[in-house]
Amino acid sequence: MYGSAAAGTFAGTRASAALLGAVLLIAACSSPGGGDEGKGGGAGITQQPKETAPFWVNPDSTAARRLAALEEDGKRAEAERIRRIAEQPTGEWITPENPEEQARGFTEAAAAADRTALLVLYDIPHRDCGRYSRGGAADGDTYRAFVDGVARGIGDRAATVILEPDAVLHLVDGCTPPELHEERYALLSEAVDRLASLENTKVYLDAGNAGWGDPDRIPDPLRRAGVDRADGFSVNVSNFYSTEDSLAYGKRLSAALGGKPFVIDTSRNGNGPYTEGDPAERWCNPPGRALGEPPTVRTADPLVDAYLWVKRPGESDGECKGGPKAGQWWHEYALELAQGPRTS
Repeated sequence: MYGSAAAGTFAGTRASAALLGAVLLIAACSSPGGGDEGKGGGAGITQQPKETAPFWVNPDSTAARRLAALEEDGKRAEAERIRRIAEQPTGEWITPENPEEQARGFTEAAAAADRTALLVLYDIPHRDCGRYSRGGAADGDTYRAFVDGVARGIGDRAATVILEPDAVLHLVDGCTPPELHEERYALLSEAVDRLASLENTKVYLDAGNAGWGDPDRIPDPLRRAGVDRADGFSVNVSNFYSTEDSLAYGKRLSAALGGKPFVIDTSRNGNGPYTEGDPAERWCNPPGRALGEPPTVRTADPLVDAYLWVKRPGESDGECKGGPKAGQWWHEYALELAQGPRTS
C-alpha cells in the first residue's frame, strides 16, 4: 500500500444464515477470514433509524458474534465497547468465491429489513501492488465475470457499491506498472457501467485519501475510469484522515469533476491520522485511533452523500504492529478503537 489502508479489509464476508437462508450460507462458508469468531447474532442487534442511516446492519457480523460471546461470558465492559461497532452498518467486502450468491444474500437480507446493502468490490487484477492484500482477479476476463456475478446478485434490490479502493490512486502514484494501466482503466470503466445500469444501485468509484500528496493529478484518471457515469466517488476508505480533511480533499476533487458528490469512510477517523513512525506504514494498524462519526446520510455538506463505515472496525490492516493477517478480527485493537476519540 502507498499512503492508504484499504488493503486491510479484504476478508470474511459472513452474514446471518437465519436472515439469508441457504443462499448466503454458501457465501459464508466460502469467506477467507471466517473462522469461529463468536456465537452468532444473539446480541440484540437492530437496524439504525432509516431516515438517518438507511444502510443494513448485519446482525451476524464478526463484531456481533464477538459481542454475543462477551455478554454470555459476563464481560460487560468489553461487550459495551464492541457494541459500538456491532450496532452500526459496515461494508460487506465481496470475495471472489460465489460473488453472485454473496451479493444476492446481502441485498436480500437488507431488503427484508427495508434497508440498503453497502457492498465493497476489491478484486481488481494486481491488487495492492504486492502488499498485505496482494492478489485480485487473475486476469481481466475473470474480473469481468466477478463484476457481472455481483450485478446479477444485486438485481433490482437497493445497494450502494464502493468500487475498488486504491485502484485509481495506484495508477497515479507509480505503484501499478504502466503496462497494466490501459486494462485497469477499461475494467473500472466497464464495472461502473455494469453496476450503474442496475435500477436501485449507486456506485462510488474510489478516489484515495486526503494524505495523498498531489490531488490535482487524480481527476483525469477518475474520468478515464468512468467517474462521470458513477453516482460519485469515495474518499478515506480504510484510512484515518479526519472528516474535516476528507471534506476538503473531496470538495477539491468534486470541483474538478463538475460538482460530483462523494462519500467519506469515517469508520476509524475519530482521532485523525497517526503521525509517528515510518510514513509508509502509518496507515497499518496505527495505535491510538478511534471510531469516527456513525454512518449517516445527514452530513456536514450537501456534496457529501453519506458518512460510511466502509472499513469494518476491529479487523486488522495486515501483519504489522503485532496485528494478524489483513481482514482478521483483532480484539484488542477493536477495544482500543471503541474507547472513543481523545478529548484533548
